[in-house]
Amino acid sequence: MVHKMPSGTDELIADLADAIGAGRVTAGGAAREIYGRDSSIIEGGHSGPVCFPESTRQIAECVRVAVAHGRDFVPRGAGTGLSGGAVPCNDPVVISTTRMNRILEVDVERRIAWVEPGVINLDLSRHLAGTGLHFAPDPSSQQACTIGGNLANNSGGPHCLAYGVTSEHVAAIEVVLSDASTVLLGAEVGDAVGYDLRGAFVGGEGTLGIAARIAVRLTPDPPVVRTLLLDFQSLVDAAETVTGIIAAGIVPAALEMMDRNTVEAVENFVEAGYPRDAEAVLIVELDGLEEGVTHEIKIVKRVGNENGVGTVRVAADDVERELIWKGRRNAFGAIAHIKPGYYLHDTVVPRTRLAEVVAKVNEAVERHDLIVANVFHAGDGNLHPLMAFDPREPGVMERVYAASEEIVRIAIEAGGVLSGEHGIGLEKRGFMPLLYSPDDLSAQRALRDAFDPVGHANPLKMFPTGSSCGDVMHLAEVPEGVWV
Repeated sequence: MVHKMPSGTDELIADLADAIGAGRVTAGGAAREIYGRDSSIIEGGHSGPVCFPESTRQIAECVRVAVAHGRDFVPRGAGTGLSGGAVPCNDPVVISTTRMNRILEVDVERRIAWVEPGVINLDLSRHLAGTGLHFAPDPSSQQACTIGGNLANNSGGPHCLAYGVTSEHVAAIEVVLSDASTVLLGAEVGDAVGYDLRGAFVGGEGTLGIAARIAVRLTPDPPVVRTLLLDFQSLVDAAETVTGIIAAGIVPAALEMMDRNTVEAVENFVEAGYPRDAEAVLIVELDGLEEGVTHEIKIVKRVGNENGVGTVRVAADDVERELIWKGRRNAFGAIAHIKPGYYLHDTVVPRTRLAEVVAKVNEAVERHDLIVANVFHAGDGNLHPLMAFDPREPGVMERVYAASEEIVRIAIEAGGVLSGEHGIGLEKRGFMPLLYSPDDLSAQRALRDAFDPVGHANPLKMFPTGSSCGDVMHLAEVPEGVWV
């Protein structure tokens, strides 16, 4: 049954239509149902009118009208987020930036591109083909996710180990604030004078305003790229190899790990050529000058041999390299061949504790009678355990949520953090006190209030709150005074 919107909505819709055009506003039940959730397992979001602005001015008009009617607003990109950051609570105006999908300017000499927030991540690098440049952040959803969404969650991807997450690749942002004013944060060249408000905005999950134009830094294509696939009969040996590679002074462009369940699912799905009898595989990508890469391959092989590697396969050409990566990038989709639903986490733990933590995660998930497949950015300790399940099975979601809580607590107890790239959103807001003190949370809230003193920008996200909107896990014990 479609949720009924509150009184005054007809007037709100009319004012939005007057402000940006009737063709850019919808309030139909189907649209509100679609925009009431993102790609997370969080359900129960209630969307108000959905707007599709096509310029900075139109974003500002949407914000102005929403706030004038006392409504909150929620920015939304492609909806590929996994933490519920774009799930609307309490009938806000949803401001979708998907129609703002233009690459506005590319300056090859200065290695800067101005893009709109709705530009698809992979489309930017495809647009740059032949220039010798690319956009380095490469989330696994890069064929669908948008630059605006990458910015909101400070997303990473396999190649963030060497090149850094989104924040490292954003020079400046044109932002619409909650009072409908427009400001420029950062600078195209060099560092902006004063506080790094650009850095504060990146990763703000839409709680500080809406990005309308983004200046991204472009990265030169490396002269040589080599991709290696290593297989092991022990996940511990694979994890020790990860630590050994870094300890040897090598920072690969990418360093990814998959366990047996993931390998089997991927092979059944895309036939990437992974050894089915392996307990774990590593994908190691090295880039740079030919002589340096050749030397690093020798070191990776040596470290692998010291830790019981089975075989070391070096991709012979780009076709083989792409096949290896095709398996990794399709790992999440492959899980659907095991069960129709999955829940993906992204906690981060110290590299030296990878094997220990994965063992505990597996034990916790299996105790709740669920299937788990592990695929993760091993180089920076970013775990991605996938719990596969059938949501039609009675009582299964309660088991999924219980296992999820254990995964979060296992990571924190190991000295880790709540999220590596997916964000906090609704999903993990209740666990913020496990990581931050009351003073830490108060300081973060003060930053949010400085950007959005009226509290209308994507409310109820990131911080522990008394609202039950979107809750899928129990709240951690929250110290007195930090409920916001």
